Amino acid sequence: MVTINGEKKAIEGKSISVVLEEMNFDSARVVVERNEEIVSKDTYGETLLQAGDVVEVISFVGGG
Repeated sequence: MVTINGEKKAIEGKSISVVLEEMNFDSARVVVERNEEIVSKDTYGETLLQAGDVVEVISFVGGG
């Protein structure tokens, strides 16, 4: 299981880009932290999630 934004999910083996798409996140408007390290957007497609990973997806919301 992978913990993503506080919820345990069976998404091991999927790339960050696939998970973001499945969860309807716009990868251009988020930052992903995996095991307390920021993941470079260039590597979302090749970074595979593993059992025990803790992932936080932080969305940017504009306002005014």
